[in-house]
Amino acid sequence: MARIAGIDLPRRKQIVYALPYIYGVGRTTALKICEEAGIPVDKKVDDLSDSDVKSLRDTIEGGYKVEGDARRLVQQSIKRLMDLGSYRGLRHRKGLPCNGQRTSTNARTRKGPRKGVARRK
Repeated sequence: MARIAGIDLPRRKQIVYALPYIYGVGRTTALKICEEAGIPVDKKVDDLSDSDVKSLRDTIEGGYKVEGDARRLVQQSIKRLMDLGSYRGLRHRKGLPCNGQRTSTNARTRKGPRKGVARRK
């Protein structure tokens, strides 16, 4: 089992599809990492040797922000927007969508479960 950046990669997947399990690595970045490390993209995680895993680990640690660093960077960006008082920062503070989606009927992921309006007879 390959453990990179504190994440256990799934064994039976190709390395290109397994690397995006790491926070901060997408498909394009995974292709670049494989190219820099000199690993064929169709190789499965089970078939990786220790030297392959080491080269992947060194490549990722060398030039990419992943896991804790990437999460911290995103949180700092959101906090900066909130401190500035920008429109996006206010939407983050209120827990509403920031990118222009409608909120009258949708946005349940951001707003949470519906709160029923009390009715009187």
